[in-house]
Amino acid sequence: MALALLACSSYPDINSDPAKNNKATFQRDAIDCAQSYPDSGSGVHVKQRIGCMNIKGWH
Repeated sequence: MALALLACSSYPDINSDPAKNNKATFQRDAIDCAQSYPDSGSGVHVKQRIGCMNIKGWH
């Protein structure tokens, strides 16, 4: 449980591109990353999704 809370607190939520720094783009990118890295049961998917969001410009 504590690991899940820690992972959520480090999830990127600000985009370096001001034009993309909005809720709609965030949700679209988050869904794309979630589909690319489905729940693995071991928690590895969280780190992969954060990396995916970082590539999309979210920090």
